[in-house]
Amino acid sequence: MNTSRLFSAAIQLAIVVISGNAYAADPQEKTRAPATTALPPVEVSALRDPVEKSYRKIVRGMDLFEQKRSLAPNASLRFKLLPRSRTTNMEAIALSIVSDSAAIPVSLAADNTFALERYQRALDENAVVTPSRKARSMTWRADIRTPGLPPNTRRLGDLRLECLVGEEAELISDFLPFFGDIAKLLRGRDYCNQRQVQYLFFAERPLFSVTLVFGSRREVMSVDQLYAGISRNPMTRSELQHCDCEVLIDRTYYAPLGDPGWPDDTLLEFEYMDDGVAAVANDSRAAASRKPSR
Repeated sequence: MNTSRLFSAAIQLAIVVISGNAYAADPQEKTRAPATTALPPVEVSALRDPVEKSYRKIVRGMDLFEQKRSLAPNASLRFKLLPRSRTTNMEAIALSIVSDSAAIPVSLAADNTFALERYQRALDENAVVTPSRKARSMTWRADIRTPGLPPNTRRLGDLRLECLVGEEAELISDFLPFFGDIAKLLRGRDYCNQRQVQYLFFAERPLFSVTLVFGSRREVMSVDQLYAGISRNPMTRSELQHCDCEVLIDRTYYAPLGDPGWPDDTLLEFEYMDDGVAAVANDSRAAASRKPSR
């Protein structure tokens, strides 16, 4: 095992211990006039202290996606639910748009992603989008993916647009008390264009490394850009509870959203922790198969 992998393993151990605007909307751009759908009445079960988001704000994020599609011209917009607690059951979640006078179920895919339709009554009544889980049990992200990319990669333009939509829709679930209120006031569309953007993205599995690739240029991202930056700014247990990365910290990474040196078509290539485990296991099996039988 090389030094960098040992360092990442140490980071993983620390995680376990702790856990125990260039892109601003141009006023000259024309926004498509979205069609709205009548909202049928549907009964839903009430949940005390639910995790929920403003439907009106999410629709604003949908509008911004249409305005800034040039960042990801071939992608579609979905949203994703992610766990914040080790005890959160991510199976069989019921998701609904709920207003004062009506509600409608939202189809949730097997990967816990979903798309929303526009309902005028829900907008008028300031509806909420609510899954059948309690507050602080889950977090939300925009999920924008250009089709046809190589396995274990993400496109930088997609991530830039995810940040814009996520900030507009206010999808991040929690901040530190007091300081979080200030952060919310300071964050905005231009936040996603800053050189050091601390907008957390989540990979599919625990990360070992992330490499930026554009043409012949390759650059391995610093470990400080992984694991919510705990290598440079360790979090206490109480601080971690206010990060929506709480149980997915080993999957988190930052991206150079505001660095014009990396174009939108830059790919982020992921190497996962279990890739090395699988490689060692395969090598061991291959070596065993080459041993002569007695």
